[in-house]
Amino acid sequence: MSIRELLFAVADIWMIAVGFTYGFKFIRNYKNYLLGLEWIIVATSGSNFLVYGILKAGHDSPMYTGAAFLDAFSRSVGITLILVLGLMKVTHRYKPSVAVDIGAFALAAVVGFLLLGYQHHIGTPAKIFFIVVNVLTTLFLIYFVKRLWGIGEHGHAVSVAVATACGFVIASTYDFVHIPGDDAEHTIFYIFALSTWGLQMFTYYRAYRAFDAHNKRVDAQAVSGGAPVTA
Repeated sequence: MSIRELLFAVADIWMIAVGFTYGFKFIRNYKNYLLGLEWIIVATSGSNFLVYGILKAGHDSPMYTGAAFLDAFSRSVGITLILVLGLMKVTHRYKPSVAVDIGAFALAAVVGFLLLGYQHHIGTPAKIFFIVVNVLTTLFLIYFVKRLWGIGEHGHAVSVAVATACGFVIASTYDFVHIPGDDAEHTIFYIFALSTWGLQMFTYYRAYRAFDAHNKRVDAQAVSGGAPVTA
């Protein structure tokens, strides 16, 4: 195994570990199925990608098709609409119904299927679509950073800002930039991408936890008749 392949494996295992660990924590600790299941889906995608890389399977492999579907699933609706709806549980006290949870994932599955193999069948319009939804999601995350700063969670605000900026760079270059010296499988790019996606999931979970704790303190003060806390 080359150094490049080793770094790819380490980055992928990091993302897988974060996705499964905090995905289950979102569900167990906060009953947030939107973020929990999406984190688990990303980790599952990473697991499939890791096996694909280790076996050096070709593009005709079912694992490649599965990776392409899950990639389109998360880039189109998962780490965009589903992420925003999930974070709104702390920013807006939003409580999605079971129908919303199911509908969001059903939409992601449909869009993921429609965009399967977009590089060959749809091309530039699909690539622009991914950029647009990422920009819109980034705008919400900037708002999320502002809210974190406003409640005094400065460290989490900075970490979310950094992770989001890294994620935006990855999303912006995903289909348009080839790193000089990279191979046909874009191994170097994926080392950076997988590391970044793991960082995002790790950072967003910790920020969500801090925001939820703040909301609970506000609620407790309201019940006890204490001085109001601004959010």
